[in-house]
Amino acid sequence: MSGTQAKSTPLARQERTFLRFTLGQRWEHALLFLSILVLLLTGLPQKYREFSISQDLLATPDQVFLIQNIHHAAAILLSLVVIYHLGRILVLMSRRSLPGDLLPTMQDLRDAWHMIQYLLFLRKDKPRFGRYNFEQKVTYWVVFFSVAIMGISGLIIWFPIQATSFLPGGVVPAAKLAHSTESVVLAIFILIWHIYHVHIERLNLSMFTGRLSEEEMRTYHEKEYERLAGQSGERK
Repeated sequence: MSGTQAKSTPLARQERTFLRFTLGQRWEHALLFLSILVLLLTGLPQKYREFSISQDLLATPDQVFLIQNIHHAAAILLSLVVIYHLGRILVLMSRRSLPGDLLPTMQDLRDAWHMIQYLLFLRKDKPRFGRYNFEQKVTYWVVFFSVAIMGISGLIIWFPIQATSFLPGGVVPAAKLAHSTESVVLAIFILIWHIYHVHIERLNLSMFTGRLSEEEMRTYHEKEYERLAGQSGERK
């Protein structure tokens, strides 16, 4: 040795992570997002034809035909995602292993009221959440029912003759109104509610990586962290 004391390099601490979404759930989310995005981009110009961008997209019959075909292809993709999602639910139910994490409960109402009090500076602490908080449950069920409304009304619009063979003729204009209105509601909801809570309030990449860090679990899903980490949790 040359007289200089060798320094030991401390080992880098590896942060613990927790599985949030499986690979199948991440692919399902990606295809859901892609299909809804394409549906909105091709459907809204048809609803608001007076806008200049809509007139450019729908300037000729061929362009209208192309936009409608892309819209229908995205609708088929969305339908396949929904069928897969419902099929997965049925399989889990048959195995008696369907988790109830996304089902609304009275605790969600209490958590929502707690959060309102926190935002109004009436309470100093935020509510503690499990695997999904009330905001995430609202997102799931709004998208679920919006897709159901758009899917049923879209089929009636796509196949009006078949639909009116067993339904009254007024169902077609009603379906058009429901379809276009719900598309606007869904677009506003995704842009304002979902993107804010997922990407602006905090950069949540778990739907892409599949995992959450220990710090994120402690901060945003404390009850779930305590359960997974085997902690009893002293706070009530």
